[in-house]
Parts: sequence; structure tokens; C-alpha cells
Amino acid sequence: MAAVPVIVAPRSKLLLLAGMLRRSRRLPVIPVSIILLVLVCGIFANWLAPHNPRVGILQERNTPPAWSAGGSSNHLLGTDQQGRDVLSRIIHGARISIMVAAVTLLTGGTVGVVLGLLAGWYGGWVDELIMRLVDILLALPLILVALTLVVSLGQSLPVILVVLAIWIWPRFARMVRGEVLRLRTMDYIALAKVSGASTFRILTVHLFPGVINTLIIVATLQVGIVILVESTLSFLGAGVPPPTPAWGSMVSEGRDKLALAWWISTLPGLAIMMTVMALNLFGDWLRDTLDPKLRQLE
Repeated sequence: MAAVPVIVAPRSKLLLLAGMLRRSRRLPVIPVSIILLVLVCGIFANWLAPHNPRVGILQERNTPPAWSAGGSSNHLLGTDQQGRDVLSRIIHGARISIMVAAVTLLTGGTVGVVLGLLAGWYGGWVDELIMRLVDILLALPLILVALTLVVSLGQSLPVILVVLAIWIWPRFARMVRGEVLRLRTMDYIALAKVSGASTFRILTVHLFPGVINTLIIVATLQVGIVILVESTLSFLGAGVPPPTPAWGSMVSEGRDKLALAWWISTLPGLAIMMTVMALNLFGDWLRDTLDPKLRQLE
């Protein structure tokens, strides 16, 4: 009887398969589920919210959640002191948080990436000027600046977006600058120079793709921080103006009634905590997955 040949997979393929299996077991299922839930609530808030978040019925004010004594199935998470449905306001508050985070990262992140590329590539006085501006902005107290602008310009969403964008771009600029300083010494950058590539082409085609992985990780981690800062400003009365529902302002509205109506502040506070925690855990997983230095340690 002829022997049946046995085909053995190369060791490299087995190691690659084992690494993929290990990473798949560590997928952040719960954080991703929370993030998707917040995104769905924010995008489809008008269809998911059972009540108008800005209109309440005074006869139903301070109604406890449905599972508590005196609760109503018509208001699953209860109502606030103006009779507005807490669940509907939390759902619409997710839309505000998503919009603020998206606009802040898009504007502030773009400015930070561009300035970081220029600082890392040109060096000299360009690098000194941009980095000293970064140091100044990072030293400014955000809350004090936001309160000052709100008093001067009035409480509005555009003011908050501008404040957060100015606050966040230095973090992107510093990170991108460090990556560019490392990449500009690579051989493929020298070859691009020798071949006659323009500065714009080197920055956009050769350097920028090299910082994308790190940029994604930083952006994911900054989303949670932006949501937390926006909630803090709203809590202090310097955020999104009422009656627009925002998680921070909802926590502030119920802080004087914690003994009698704990759900008004506690439930929006839990929404903030779970969202920020989920984003941080997801960002940590992205860092472990995309960072080649960490992959080499596995």
C-alpha cells in the first residue's frame, strides 16, 4: 500500500494563523457594542426616541423609572423636573455628543496633522514656532478659556466647537511631528528626494501614510476625551445651550434632586461613563492591533 504524502504547512503560516486566532479572541465585543449602540441612537434619534425631548408634561414630572415604585411604562427611564422623558433626552444627547466629537476631530485633527507634518519636515524656525504655539495652548486652562468665551460671545454650539478644536489640534500636531521626525530618516524618503519628488508629494504620498495607524489610534482615544470635556462644559453651563438635550447639562439639571429623583442625573452620567470607557478600551485594542512594535512582542 502506497504511503500517503503529508503536507505540512510552513511554520510562518502557522504562526500567522495562531496570531490571528489570539487577536480574534481578544476582540472588544462589549466596547464595540456600546459604541455601535451610541451611534445608532445618535443617527436615528428622531425615530428611536419615544417622546419629544424638549417638551414635557408638568403633571408627569419626576416620574421614576418603570421598574421603580410609582413608575410608568410610558416613561421607561422616568421623567425630569419638567416632565420630559429621560430616555428620549439621553438618545438625543447621544446625537449631540457624536456631532461635537466628529466636528472637533475633523477640524482640529486636520489642522494638527497639517502643522505636525510641516513642523517635522521643515524643522528649524518652522518647528520652533509651531511647537511653542503647541506648548502655549496645552498650558491654557480649557475650562477657564471656555467660560470666558461663553461670557463674551454667548453660549452656543459653534463657540464650543471652536474651543474644542483649538484645544485638541496641538495633541495631533505633537504626535504627527514625532512620527515625521522618525520617518524622514528612512531610505524611501531619501529615494523620493533623489527622484525629484516635490515637498507636497513627499508629505502627502510618502509621509502621511506612515502616520495613519498612529493617527487612527490617537483619534479613537481622543473621541472619548472630547465627549467627556463637552459634558463637563455643559455641566458647568458653558456647553450646548438649553433646551437642546446634552448629557452634561442633564446631569447638572438633576444634581439638586439626587435624594428624590436620582435617575435624572445618574442615568445620563452612566451614559457618559459607559461611552467614554468603551472608546478608551477600543482605542487600547486598536493600539495593540495596529502598532507593529506591540505585534512583535506577541
